[in-house]
Amino acid sequence: MNTDPIADYLTRVRNAIKANHRVVEIPASNLKKEMTKVLFDKGYITNYKFEDTNVQGTIKIALKYNPITKISAIRNISRISTPGLRRYAGVDNMPRVLNGLGIAIISTSKGVMTDKEAKNLNIGGEVLCYVY
Repeated sequence: MNTDPIADYLTRVRNAIKANHRVVEIPASNLKKEMTKVLFDKGYITNYKFEDTNVQGTIKIALKYNPITKISAIRNISRISTPGLRRYAGVDNMPRVLNGLGIAIISTSKGVMTDKEAKNLNIGGEVLCYVY
C-alpha cells in the first residue's frame, strides 16, 4: 500500500528523467490520469497511453527531450501538498512558479488544472505540485 500515490507518480517521472528513459510506466488512478493530461496539454511530455490490463491499470508516459541537447522538458517536478500538510490556495494567493514560466497543478472542484486556468475560472484549490 502506498500512502502518497501522487508523490510516487512524481518520483517515478523524476527518476525516469534522471535515467534518460524515454517511457515511464505508472500505476493508474483518476487523479494521476488528469495530472498526465495537464502535463501533455502544457507540452511537458510527448504522449501518454492509459492501459487497463489489470484491475488498476497503468499509465505509459513518453517523456519529452530536446533532440539536440538531450535535456528534458521537465527540469524540476516537486510535490507541494502532502498528506501530512495540505496546501490550499485561493484565487488571491495563487502560486506563480518561476515568475509564470512554470505551472502549478491545482486540484479544484472543477477538476485538475493549472494555476493560470484556475485563476481565470476564479476558483482555488489544493496545490498538488510545481512543474518547470
